[in-house]
Amino acid sequence: MAKKSRKQIERDEQIYQITTLVAGQFSLQEVLDKLAEAAVRITGVKACSIRLLDEEHGDLKMRSTYGLSEEYRNKGAVTRDDPVVRQAFAGEAVVLDDMRVDGRVTYKEATVKEGLVSQLTVAMKFRNRPIGVLRLYSPRPKRFYEDDINLTRAVASQCAIAITNAKLYAEAIEGARIAEQMRLAGVVQRRMIPEKAPVVEGLDIAATYIPCFDVGGDFYDFINLSEGRIGIVIADVIGKGIPAAIMTSSFKGALRAYVECECRPGGIVDMVKKLNGMACEECRPGEFITLFYAVIDGASRQITYCNCGHEPTILIRGGRTCDLDSGGLVLGVDRAAKYETDSFELHDGDKLLFYTDGLIDAANFDGDVWGRERLLETVGMCACGTAEQMIRDILRYRRRFVGLARQVDDTSVVALKVGDCGCGEGHG
Repeated sequence: MAKKSRKQIERDEQIYQITTLVAGQFSLQEVLDKLAEAAVRITGVKACSIRLLDEEHGDLKMRSTYGLSEEYRNKGAVTRDDPVVRQAFAGEAVVLDDMRVDGRVTYKEATVKEGLVSQLTVAMKFRNRPIGVLRLYSPRPKRFYEDDINLTRAVASQCAIAITNAKLYAEAIEGARIAEQMRLAGVVQRRMIPEKAPVVEGLDIAATYIPCFDVGGDFYDFINLSEGRIGIVIADVIGKGIPAAIMTSSFKGALRAYVECECRPGGIVDMVKKLNGMACEECRPGEFITLFYAVIDGASRQITYCNCGHEPTILIRGGRTCDLDSGGLVLGVDRAAKYETDSFELHDGDKLLFYTDGLIDAANFDGDVWGRERLLETVGMCACGTAEQMIRDILRYRRRFVGLARQVDDTSVVALKVGDCGCGEGHG
């Protein structure tokens, strides 16, 4: 085997040093600058430039140079339709023997002023997709030999790897940043949900919230009103992520601010109209809010409610169920929407189940939805016991159906039982 010449050994060492740049603790700009300088020193040319393709605009942005003036760097745009760039993207190593007279050169005056004569252009590719070009420049007529071309391709390959790694790293950093924002937003949202249900004489109340993601649009609330009354709110802001969490926070604040309207005749309807006006201003096309609001008088056991496009609360009485669906349209769609309320007296042993659609829309691995009919069947089997036991039993039956399938919507449930049923524990 023939021994390598000293020059070949030096070039091998230089190429090895180039590959180590990509793995070093450098920023993308530092790597590109070092690669441009290394290409010049190894090939003995005057200058080097590295341009990256901007997919959106179709031009190649200058990202790094070595040995070129600022004026030449900014001489003008280079697009992917440039004849030299097209040849390079097609896989050729494009050599211009004399840039001063070559018809493929766009900026001849700038070339002459810069003192450039010969040029070598190779494409930078990742997975056979062009992402930019690397160019070498000589101030005198230069013949670029096969070794020069191979070396330039090696530098271009390392540039492509460095660029791709930097983009992936940047995406990972951005992903981690967004994930942290989502986590913090989730913490804020969960603080909006009461830690425990209120204690009200004659009423047994329990609630639970099961988030699907860090943040979502579900929320419920309990509002202590005057004269021993309590307001129960359950709502679903249609949307996901941070925007839904922000809207949820804003909506809850507005509801708390408008609840004073509820004290006047027709107050619940007036409050809902105000909330609808606020939602119409804030919601974008395709966004809306479902709401179920009920006021219960602990002494008279009178309940007054308004259902704004929400899943109807279920009244369980004497083994039968009834939907509480009086109200009107979802909030945030029609500023002129009309709303109404309904009232009736609760009896000892009555149960109320408030919930969001995530409870019944849960699906198993086959895509079968648990559904409202299964919920009603389950409610019939879980009629005894405390409100908390009722929720646990419902969720246990649902979990048996969906298994470990990942869900795509939050679940909120509020259960209320009137008086002492005396039924003992709920079904297992």
